[in-house]
Formats: sequence, structure tokens, C-alpha cells
Amino acid sequence: MKAIQVTEFGGPEKLVYTDVDDVTAGKGEVCVRLYAAGVNPSDTYTLTGTYAFSIPQLPYTPGLDGAGIVEAIGEEVTNVRVGDRVFIASLMNGHSTGTFAQKVVCDATSVHPLPEHVSFEQGAALGVPALTAYRALFQRAYLKPGQTVLIHGASGGVGLQVVQMAKSHGARVIGTASKNEGKKLVQQAGADFVIDHVTEATIEDVLALTEGKGPDVIIEFLANKNLETDLKLIASYGKLVIIGNRGSIEINPRLAMQKECDILATALWNAPQDEYDQSIHGVIGMLTSGALQPIIGTILPLKQATEGFEQIAKGIGNGKLVLKID
Repeated sequence: MKAIQVTEFGGPEKLVYTDVDDVTAGKGEVCVRLYAAGVNPSDTYTLTGTYAFSIPQLPYTPGLDGAGIVEAIGEEVTNVRVGDRVFIASLMNGHSTGTFAQKVVCDATSVHPLPEHVSFEQGAALGVPALTAYRALFQRAYLKPGQTVLIHGASGGVGLQVVQMAKSHGARVIGTASKNEGKKLVQQAGADFVIDHVTEATIEDVLALTEGKGPDVIIEFLANKNLETDLKLIASYGKLVIIGNRGSIEINPRLAMQKECDILATALWNAPQDEYDQSIHGVIGMLTSGALQPIIGTILPLKQATEGFEQIAKGIGNGKLVLKID
């Protein structure tokens, strides 16, 4: 079968489109014929061989998320049947066969039914992004209906799902983006207000949208740049959840003291099993009801995975980046 294989760590140039051995499902496992795979920033970190959360054994096939049709099941698998449409969510079981391939074998617990109204590309956009969004909003920020959420960087694969989830929960949503294309996607996702990224100079403009109070919850994707601004902006007793960061920042802790706000963070890999399971059930419920409809940005053929990694590294594009698999 065709797959992306990595034989040495490094940059995107280490992704090789090649023939690899076919895979078979063992006890408790499922073999899925994949038609799409999601590309996550964590995939690019893993490729370097220095990512604290994941250093796979070489050679390996990247990819944590995907969607397709069940081709075979092993003994004791009861949650899916051959022929089912499914999505694979955050494959973290140590297998060397990831989702950047025509087929993947994984634990049955990683495979979930994909509703007919959801495309394979959308199914591949779930997994890490959807579970991260759910965990940030409901297991870290404990979002309540009627609260105001600011998503500081809402046009990416995770941010757009945060917008949809927050709206479905009855929150008032402010989303930021830097480019018109991204702003249109944030608006499409259902945000009440779509604005430029908040800076020191525009804090008052955002406060005006919240009657001077500030947002109850801020979801932050670039903490090394925005954290101090967020602290000045957030409401008293609010919750600030860091999802993304690319460096260090100097802040004045007194800002947090004045607001008595909580500075939180999340990494999906840290989720206890019971909370991870809750996230899966929550995401499936929203997906089934139509409250969650992943928005796809760029679709590339599997053989162009290198280009996809380069786009993510440069921060190019909006919406979810997906690899189409023939």
C-alpha cells in the first residue's frame, strides 16, 4: 500500500511517499481503508524527533487523525463492523502505522462511527482539533451558557471548532483573525463578532463589545505574543486557556492578581482517560446533531504531505489542512 514513511527525523523533506507492507488487524484492533487524514501541528513537532509528547520508533508513518471505511476487524471488536464509515480520533497507541497511508491498523477504542452527513475530509478534521477544543472549553474553562468567549486566533482547525462548540453551548463568541479569508471562515463558524487580533491599542474596542467587562473566557493560540494583552482584557474571575505557544514572554503577575483570573493550559495528551472518553462522547454528540461541522481549508493529495507540513510551519492557510487519500 502507499504511505508516507519517515526513516530519519528532521524537516518536511524527510516525508517520503512510498510503498510499505500491508497491515492486518490483530486482537482488539481495526483495519481502516482511509480516504482522508488530518494534519496537525503536533505531527510537524513529532517529525523533528524532539517532541516531548511523542518520539516514535523509526521507521514510522505519521498521522493521528483520519476517516474511511472499516476493512477488517480483529477478535473481540464489537464497536464497529466491516463496511462502517468511521473516523479515527487522536491515534496515540504507539503503532508505527499512522493515518498518512491508504490503510491504518489501530486499537478499536480509537475508531468511531462517522455520520452519513459528514464527509471523510470533515471526519479527518476531528480527532486532535475537536478533542482539544472540547477539553479547553468544557474541562478547563468550564464554559457556562451566556458567558462571553474570546478566541484569540479563531481561523485555524482548532479555533473554528471552538467557535462552533461555544455557540452550541449558548455562549457569546468573539473571534479574531488577521486576514479577510480567515475572518470569513470565523463568521461562517457562527461567531457573533469577528475582529482583528487584539493588541494593546485595541483593548478598549473589545471591552466595548462586552460593556466594559471583558470576556469571561479567552482561548489563546499564541501565548508568547498575546498573554499580557489577554490578562488586561479578561473579565474579573475569568479563565484564560492556553492552547498554543511558540516561545517565552515576560508578564506582570499583578495583572492576574487584580482580576483574580485563572491562567490555565491544555495539552490533549495529558487528559485522564475518563475525561478523554467524555470528550469523545461530547464531540460525537455535537457531530451527530449538526452543531459541529468541521470547516476544511486546504486539501492536498497524500503524496504532497511535505507541502502540507511546510504550510503549517509557516502558518499559511485557514481552516483545517487535510490530505486526500486515493
